[in-house]
Amino acid sequence: MTAIDPRILQAFTPTGNLRATINLGNPILARRDADGAAAGVSVDLARAFADRLGVPLTLVVLDSAGKAVDTVSQNNADIGFFAIDPKRATDIAFTDAYVLIEGAYLVRQDSPLHDMAQVDDVRHRVTVGQGSAYDLYLTRELRRATITRAATSPTVVDTFLGQGTEVAAGVRQQLEADASRLGGLRLLPGSFMTIRQAMGLPRSRGEAAQRVLATFVEDMKRSGFVEQALARHGIEGAAVAPAA
Repeated sequence: MTAIDPRILQAFTPTGNLRATINLGNPILARRDADGAAAGVSVDLARAFADRLGVPLTLVVLDSAGKAVDTVSQNNADIGFFAIDPKRATDIAFTDAYVLIEGAYLVRQDSPLHDMAQVDDVRHRVTVGQGSAYDLYLTRELRRATITRAATSPTVVDTFLGQGTEVAAGVRQQLEADASRLGGLRLLPGSFMTIRQAMGLPRSRGEAAQRVLATFVEDMKRSGFVEQALARHGIEGAAVAPAA
């Protein structure tokens, strides 16, 4: 393996360890295993990148995308796993996407809504996870509907039901699991956005470090690592992103 420039190592590990945020709010990327430890595609990628750098890894496990963004933006972690969004790009430098995920709408079984185009209406409230990619995107895109926010993405459906809002928005797989768990719910056909999940680091770490992380992501896609990780963790409905 090619030796890593000490300046690059310092950029990624100012504390001596590579600190990686893991967002449990996105079930496509991470979850708790039977022993309570963080597991998933993002954990596998974090370990692989630490191995490439030859440094110890510390996982910073969080329950929402918003917390992960804040942690990396404030230099309290060195890398993270995020949906690419222009608002986040002020402080975080993103690689190209490694996984593509669909964003979907969920409604009650007796809802009059049957098409995504019906959602953006002054009569409707759409519940999203605070600070999630869906929150950022729908806040920009919905002109008439009202956005309401759950504390985290995994609590969106419970909040939607508890507050009596008209629509829940989030990761398709999370919504499908909640619909199966709770009953009396259905997803609207199609997806309102395709989320491009990427790795990122604080922009302040410099362009050389950004290139190293970007190259790593492309290598992981090209080698089949990402595809194998999705299969290993039983993830369906997510696709490996094309090469940059």
